[in-house]
Amino acid sequence: MSVDDPAAAARAHLLDEAADSIDAVLAAADAVAGDWPRLADGRPATADREALVAELHTTLDDAGVLETLPETLAGAVDAAGYALPATPVAAPPYVVLTSTGPVLRGTVDDGRLVARIDCFEVVRRPDGIDAAVAYAHRAARPAAALSVSFVASEE
Repeated sequence: MSVDDPAAAARAHLLDEAADSIDAVLAAADAVAGDWPRLADGRPATADREALVAELHTTLDDAGVLETLPETLAGAVDAAGYALPATPVAAPPYVVLTSTGPVLRGTVDDGRLVARIDCFEVVRRPDGIDAAVAYAHRAARPAAALSVSFVASEE
């Protein structure tokens, strides 16, 4: 049986019980963005989406963080009052690395729980980088980087 607000319950669980994992993801993002050129506001940024995702994957994997994210997802789903129908793995559809950071997705009987750890943000027409779009590093704390949503299934 689910709780009244699955997203809030999952978010509270992640901030309380998985803060170390979120901090490790943010530290990996810091390492990835370390040598990037700077935007006019001083934030490191890149226009190379593919390199960002590949380097984030490698950094998370090398640090042993990537392999912990499925367990992090399972804990969040459990806190939301659900169970996953299968054991999650560090690959789609459960764990996806995007240009903004890791996305953890758990499909359950009543819908889908999605947790995002936003390490980077999309900047349109960035000042300081010759590109239409850049991916800027977000200096964030876990509470600011984490967003959780629950979308109920339509029946």
